[in-house]
Amino acid sequence: MSVFFQYGILLKAAELGSLTRAAEALGCTQSNVSHAIGAMEKEFGFLLLTRGRSGARLTPEGERLLPYLRAAWESEQALRRKIEELRGLQAGQLRVGSFSSVAVHWMPQIIKRFRAQYPQITFELLNGDYQDVDTWLTSGQVDCAFTRLPSRLPCAFLPLYEDPLVAILPPDHPKAKAASFPMADLAHETLISLPEGSDHDSMRVLREAGLNPQAAFVTRDDYALIAMVENGLGVSIVPELLLGRDHPALVRLPLDPPAARTIALAIPRESETSPAVRVFASFVCEWAAEYQAGSAKA
Repeated sequence: MSVFFQYGILLKAAELGSLTRAAEALGCTQSNVSHAIGAMEKEFGFLLLTRGRSGARLTPEGERLLPYLRAAWESEQALRRKIEELRGLQAGQLRVGSFSSVAVHWMPQIIKRFRAQYPQITFELLNGDYQDVDTWLTSGQVDCAFTRLPSRLPCAFLPLYEDPLVAILPPDHPKAKAASFPMADLAHETLISLPEGSDHDSMRVLREAGLNPQAAFVTRDDYALIAMVENGLGVSIVPELLLGRDHPALVRLPLDPPAARTIALAIPRESETSPAVRVFASFVCEWAAEYQAGSAKA
């Protein structure tokens, strides 16, 4: 019988005021309870409980030890819960969905650091657009996914990062050296966009600005869109994360008025109890906070 189990027995006997009721509550015999408390009293060198017809009561010494015994018991229980949680992380696979910018600019770093702590966890990564991510979350194809807010899906959402939306222009554009790009000017530009069902971010800010420009070019591929702007075919609105750091053949300007998308981690209800998902979610929140702080300093 472990010393911590003995502590639990004493705490239960003190709580219920009876060795018999403590034994019933703990699913053991009264002799087990008596033996455990007697062993503690022998080790400590003084009585912890007085036993009588009226029940069991803590001695003054027992009363003084009670908070320490309770703290030790609760700490041991927390340790056991953590051990059980980590046992669930010794092996397994996480199925994670994301859209392109997160898949390219976040996931390699996240997985590298996460697997340094949990090397037995492997990943299956699904990469698509917002509609794809919503489908995977709804159908149960992923354990969690990076998405954007707001969302109506029946998931738990952990907001991670406010990603600014920017205008991207070819270097020879007349406004290439401006401090910002007025949203109203998009009404007079050749616009390149993603399909309307996928392009929630730019369509949202255009509607908020009271604009409804028709795209001259539509492509489903984020990086094809960037290449078209680089080649002078038009302008576009994209999340800054999509661009990364290396696109010298285009100009990025903040929008006027400013706009952003909220990147979040979505966890379907059926995945919330998974130890691996919980630990991954906590890790991602910490990682994103570091990333946000680094971006603010840049």
